[in-house]
Amino acid sequence: MSRIQSFASRLALVVALLAGAVAADWPQFLGPTRNGTSKETGLLETWPKKGPPVLWERKVGEGFSGPVVADGKLILFHRVGNDEVIEALDAATGKDRWKFKYASAYEDPYRKGDGPRSTPAVGGGRVFALGAGGVLTCVGLADGKKAWQRELHKDYVVPKNFFGVGTSPILEGKLLLVNVGGTGAGIVAFHADSGKEAWKATDDEASYASPLVATLDGARMALFFTRTGLVALDPVSGKVRFTKRWRSRINASVNAATPVLLGGDHLFLSSSYGTGAVLLRVKRDGVEEVWKSDKVLSAHFSTPVAVGPHLFGFEGRQEEGASLRCIDWKAGKVLWTEDGFGCGSAIAAGNNLIVLSEGGDLVLVEATGARYREKARASVLARPCRAHPALANGRLYARDDRRLVCWNLKK
Repeated sequence: MSRIQSFASRLALVVALLAGAVAADWPQFLGPTRNGTSKETGLLETWPKKGPPVLWERKVGEGFSGPVVADGKLILFHRVGNDEVIEALDAATGKDRWKFKYASAYEDPYRKGDGPRSTPAVGGGRVFALGAGGVLTCVGLADGKKAWQRELHKDYVVPKNFFGVGTSPILEGKLLLVNVGGTGAGIVAFHADSGKEAWKATDDEASYASPLVATLDGARMALFFTRTGLVALDPVSGKVRFTKRWRSRINASVNAATPVLLGGDHLFLSSSYGTGAVLLRVKRDGVEEVWKSDKVLSAHFSTPVAVGPHLFGFEGRQEEGASLRCIDWKAGKVLWTEDGFGCGSAIAAGNNLIVLSEGGDLVLVEATGARYREKARASVLARPCRAHPALANGRLYARDDRRLVCWNLKK
């Protein structure tokens, strides 16, 4: 092999390794492709009763905002005293890197906690965080310096929501898309570099579900599950392509589980409060119903995850005790149900589900439709666990209202 060939081979290896490192990040709610799925391999197939090896842990403030990981940094968004705090930690060691904070006056009227519910999004060297009171902040990923900040509830006419702001923003190209919920500004796109409005559309009130962006039937679409139902827009112009009403039947409720893309051209929506789920086939300018039912998988607020022909999610209302359920998503058929999980969170990784129950149990479940098969379980955090965990570079990160823990999941 010549020197040039040798150098090219080494360069290709470095590029591949770097690409793998980027792909292993968890830069937003529900992971790199916003579907709760990790492509990492070589993960533990079981763990002892005390759980996987702990690499580090630290105290945290209030909130249900999930951790995100990018460029070797873990971004934590929480409420400490009277401040909402965005901070970066070294993802491998937990050591402090930088911190940005601002005063928050949000008080939850139902005493469900005053911390942020929305999970930050990271992209283009920036961190975007949406607070419980509607403050949208952009800081630099490298140093935490403020780039811009907006108070959405002052900038737009936004009706009061039940538990503050809970939708997580999504970055699409140079635009940040948010379900603001304002009059004439149900959905708003902001220029990521300046925070200036790029476009606004609809009167849809905000839900607690988060948007996703995908190419379907040859068209790029931003898909929002608002309080009213599904809204598909052109993410560049804000032009509404189509809508599909799907909402909980009583006014004192909201949509909260993020839509799930299935099989390339299907979309799964699910609500609680007597509404249930619907499977839609998506076309460029509309959708058609494949099936709908309130007896299959009615998600209160936890987003289901898919592994092949199976969809795994949490069936039932949180206050009544939800169960982990597996369905055949094409047929709308229940395959098995396992009680005792509450409204937990799940990450699909290979042939397994990494499940964090609402009560703080970390459970490894085989992702099969044949039967419920538990491979490992450990009590690791305190109730209630409502922040979605993150899996990045072989490390699992999860939190409750007191602790953030990092476990090693590599074999």
